[in-house]
Amino acid sequence: MDAGYITALAALGGAALGGFTSFATSWTTQHAQMNAERAASSKSRRQKLYKAFIDKAAQMYGDALIHDKLELSGLIDLHTIVSRMRVFSSAAVIESAVRVVLVITETYNQPNKTPTEIEVMIQNGSIDLLKGFSEACRREFETNLRI
Repeated sequence: MDAGYITALAALGGAALGGFTSFATSWTTQHAQMNAERAASSKSRRQKLYKAFIDKAAQMYGDALIHDKLELSGLIDLHTIVSRMRVFSSAAVIESAVRVVLVITETYNQPNKTPTEIEVMIQNGSIDLLKGFSEACRREFETNLRI
């Protein structure tokens, strides 16, 4: 074989290897960036969803403590938010949210609380209906769950 051919083949092989290495590096970097963006977007979506649930559940629970007539539109809103959570959230968060909705529904069936009873509930911590839900959300975020 002629030395010129060997030199040309070596140059072509080196160029091909360099091009492949450049492509592989770019693809890997872009893939990692896309995964990071997807995870950040998922986390942001879940944070907004959890905030909406906490706001609505707190409002509904407050209403349930002092009224005995079930606010159906608010209850439907809570169920809608829980259904959206089923798409993005862990099972622990969903189970906790369902328990919150059940407690709110049951609270409407109980006698209305007096201001004194509510004050006692605040002092002993039993009014904090959303503590378990909040803790489940925190655990989900701490484990970097990518759903």
